[in-house]
Amino acid sequence: MTAAPQRSFEVAAGEPVLKVRDLEVRFETSAGPVRAVDGVSFDLRPGERLGLVGESGSGKSTTVLALLRMIRPPGRIAGGAVTLGGEDVLALAPEALRRIRFSRMSLIPQGAMSSLNPVLTVGDQIGDLLAAHGVRLSGAALRQRMTDLLARVGLGAEVVRLFPHQLSGGMKQRVCIALAIALRPQVIVADEPTSALDVVVQKQVLTTLGAVQADIGAAVILIGHDMGLMAQFAHRIGVMYAGRLVEIGPVRDIFATPAHPYTRMLISSLPSLVRRGVFKGIPGVAPSLLDPPPGCPFHVRCPAAVDLCRRDRPALRDVGTGRQAACHLAEAAP
Repeated sequence: MTAAPQRSFEVAAGEPVLKVRDLEVRFETSAGPVRAVDGVSFDLRPGERLGLVGESGSGKSTTVLALLRMIRPPGRIAGGAVTLGGEDVLALAPEALRRIRFSRMSLIPQGAMSSLNPVLTVGDQIGDLLAAHGVRLSGAALRQRMTDLLARVGLGAEVVRLFPHQLSGGMKQRVCIALAIALRPQVIVADEPTSALDVVVQKQVLTTLGAVQADIGAAVILIGHDMGLMAQFAHRIGVMYAGRLVEIGPVRDIFATPAHPYTRMLISSLPSLVRRGVFKGIPGVAPSLLDPPPGCPFHVRCPAAVDLCRRDRPALRDVGTGRQAACHLAEAAP
């Protein structure tokens, strides 16, 4: 098993900045409803970095898009509550929702290549964002605000005048980070911000994100597949499978003693310098969310499954200090 990361972190005291309770997202299809997110709950505290990991189709991106109410038909938010600083996001009128986007909760989208407007310069796009949220500055003051913002993500003042096609993939992603922090939000949602980037640029982008997040005191939700990157960035990890959270807890504890078999197999699949030439995958495929199996959705792939796993769906329960797991075989917290 991969060694536990050397990160230490204590969750900030006080009220969570974001509370998610029993969030459900459904996609209506001709064959019936697809439960893409099925009862997800978690808290996020100021300054915290929460990583959500899992295979493709596990519900990670759908969860965070639901937080910003960006689910489009045939999808819909079917239930639950999302509370940002005491305000119910799911109950906001469209204009109020528009105001909190970027100002209180922002999104770094997956694939910066297609997220920026190709016919506007970087400066125009930053200016549009500021103007849409009532920031009125003169020409010189606006240019200074833009260059200061770009400098915080490691980009030069000349980038203001450039179009997206003139930027590298890493530079585009840094521009997306600059847009996300422009109004100093409380929560930054990063949906696989390093996808399609090489490993060196991935590290640079995450280092940039961590630096600006710490600078403005925001909390971050990072979506990704790579447990190795999560180990280096996140304070806590939430593992998703078949639309559900199956384990959540401090990153060091989860790597040292994973409570759920799926988490254990994800960690074991990481490349290792000790086990050179040996690659371990997870057998089988994720279940259909249209017709999931009875009991624990992972039991068809789990080497430790027993009859109880095939019959009863486990609830997320405490298995240690600050840790929860949805597994019948996980030891309960003392």
